[in-house]
Amino acid sequence: MANEYTPDLITLISEEGEEIEFEILDIIENEIGKFFVLYPYYENPDDAVNDPGEYYIFEVQEVDGEEELAEIEDDELLDKLAEEFEKRYNESFFDDEDNEE
Repeated sequence: MANEYTPDLITLISEEGEEIEFEILDIIENEIGKFFVLYPYYENPDDAVNDPGEYYIFEVQEVDGEEELAEIEDDELLDKLAEEFEKRYNESFFDDEDNEE
Protein backbone atom coordinates (compact mmCIF):
# COMPACT_ATOMS: atom_id res chain seq x y z
CA MET A 1 0.00 0.00 0.00
CA ALA A 2 1.78 3.10 -1.21
CA ASN A 3 -0.67 5.53 0.43
CA GLU A 4 -0.61 4.01 3.92
CA TYR A 5 -0.91 6.72 6.57
CA THR A 6 1.29 6.72 9.65
CA PRO A 7 0.30 9.36 12.22
CA ASP A 8 2.83 11.40 14.21
CA LEU A 9 2.14 10.43 17.82
CA ILE A 10 3.04 11.91 21.18
CA THR A 11 2.33 10.50 24.64
CA LEU A 12 1.33 12.86 27.44
CA ILE A 13 1.03 12.01 31.11
CA SER A 14 -2.08 13.32 32.87
CA GLU A 15 -2.07 14.80 36.36
CA GLU A 16 -3.28 11.38 37.56
CA GLY A 17 -0.23 9.70 35.98
CA GLU A 18 -2.19 8.14 33.10
CA GLU A 19 -0.43 7.93 29.73
CA ILE A 20 -2.58 9.31 26.91
CA GLU A 21 -1.55 9.01 23.28
CA PHE A 22 -2.30 11.85 20.85
CA GLU A 23 -1.87 12.40 17.14
CA ILE A 24 -0.08 15.63 16.24
CA LEU A 25 -2.43 17.33 13.78
CA ASP A 26 -0.39 20.50 13.36
CA ILE A 27 2.38 22.60 14.85
CA ILE A 28 1.76 26.34 14.81
CA GLU A 29 4.74 28.65 15.18
CA ASN A 30 4.19 32.39 15.27
CA GLU A 31 5.42 35.55 16.99
CA ILE A 32 3.81 34.41 20.24
CA GLY A 33 5.38 30.97 20.42
CA LYS A 34 5.10 27.35 19.36
CA PHE A 35 1.90 25.34 19.77
CA PHE A 36 0.92 21.70 19.18
CA VAL A 37 -2.57 20.80 17.96
CA LEU A 38 -3.38 17.31 19.25
CA TYR A 39 -6.18 14.79 18.80
CA PRO A 40 -6.65 11.65 20.93
CA TYR A 41 -5.30 8.57 19.15
CA TYR A 42 -7.04 5.21 19.26
CA GLU A 43 -5.47 2.01 17.97
CA ASN A 44 -8.93 0.46 17.81
CA PRO A 45 -11.17 2.47 15.42
CA ASP A 46 -14.25 1.39 17.40
CA ASP A 47 -12.96 3.39 20.39
CA ALA A 48 -12.80 6.54 18.27
CA VAL A 49 -16.54 6.32 17.56
CA ASN A 50 -17.33 7.37 21.14
CA ASP A 51 -14.86 10.28 21.10
CA PRO A 52 -16.51 13.74 21.12
CA GLY A 53 -14.17 14.82 18.29
CA GLU A 54 -12.41 17.60 20.18
CA TYR A 55 -8.83 18.58 19.49
CA TYR A 56 -6.50 20.22 22.00
CA ILE A 57 -3.95 23.01 21.64
CA PHE A 58 -0.94 23.14 23.95
CA GLU A 59 1.85 25.69 24.21
CA VAL A 60 5.44 24.47 24.01
CA GLN A 61 7.48 25.81 26.92
CA GLU A 62 11.15 25.25 27.62
CA VAL A 63 11.84 24.04 31.16
CA ASP A 64 15.43 23.22 32.17
CA GLY A 65 16.41 22.87 28.51
CA GLU A 66 13.56 20.44 27.76
CA GLU A 67 10.39 21.13 25.80
CA GLU A 68 7.16 20.62 27.76
CA LEU A 69 3.55 21.11 26.73
CA ALA A 70 1.39 23.40 28.85
CA GLU A 71 -2.29 24.27 28.82
CA ILE A 72 -3.17 27.66 27.38
CA GLU A 73 -4.91 29.80 30.01
CA ASP A 74 -5.67 32.79 27.74
CA ASP A 75 -9.06 32.14 26.06
CA GLU A 76 -8.49 34.86 23.47
CA LEU A 77 -5.17 33.30 22.41
CA LEU A 78 -6.74 29.85 22.35
CA ASP A 79 -9.55 31.10 20.08
CA LYS A 80 -7.03 32.76 17.75
CA LEU A 81 -4.96 29.56 17.51
CA ALA A 82 -8.06 27.41 16.95
CA GLU A 83 -9.16 29.71 14.13
CA GLU A 84 -5.71 29.54 12.53
CA PHE A 85 -5.59 25.74 12.82
CA GLU A 86 -9.08 25.25 11.38
CA LYS A 87 -8.29 27.54 8.46
CA ARG A 88 -5.06 25.65 7.70
CA TYR A 89 -6.77 22.28 8.14
CA ASN A 90 -9.68 23.17 5.84
CA GLU A 91 -7.36 24.61 3.19
CA SER A 92 -5.26 21.45 3.29
CA PHE A 93 -8.28 19.15 3.19
CA PHE A 94 -10.05 20.92 0.34
CA ASP A 95 -6.82 21.39 -1.65
CA ASP A 96 -6.24 17.61 -1.46
CA GLU A 97 -9.81 16.93 -2.63
CA ASP A 98 -9.45 19.36 -5.54
CA ASN A 99 -6.20 17.70 -6.66
CA GLU A 100 -7.84 14.25 -6.75
CA GLU A 101 -10.36 15.26 -9.44
